[in-house]
Amino acid sequence: MISKIGDNEEGIMHTKTMEGLIGARTNMNLMNTPMRVYKEARRKGDSETMERAMGYANECSDRAEEYKAEVDEGMKKDAQEMRRIAREQCKEAIQKRRAEREKLEKKIEENRNDDANTDTKETSACLLEISEEGKALLKNSTGLDNTVSAEPSTSISVSV
Repeated sequence: MISKIGDNEEGIMHTKTMEGLIGARTNMNLMNTPMRVYKEARRKGDSETMERAMGYANECSDRAEEYKAEVDEGMKKDAQEMRRIAREQCKEAIQKRRAEREKLEKKIEENRNDDANTDTKETSACLLEISEEGKALLKNSTGLDNTVSAEPSTSISVSV
């Protein structure tokens, strides 16, 4: 079983890992009491109490080792779960990128089609026709003969 700590995916911890860490810590703390008794008995010279206290300390130490093994097992499961989550996230990211790329390709294709349609519209919109009156006014006007010349056809050339 996985327990989630915090809001992010990185905070996932397997139950065995939590139990193991708590159990090991508790047993290490419990070992402090028999060790104090052992030190007190050694100071007094009471070997029988020293042996009993050392037995209790060894029991706490052994239980802490058992919990350490549980932590190791939980850590392996944590690692497996994190790899599974990473694979899922990678697959989701790939699918998202593919969808975005397809969407972008469709937009590009639509723009190409639109550009082809607008090119012909723009080309026809850029053609300029000058009426006969305009041509006559242009020929009669002074000062513009050097910069603008009208041709018999309907196009104008402008020199800068």
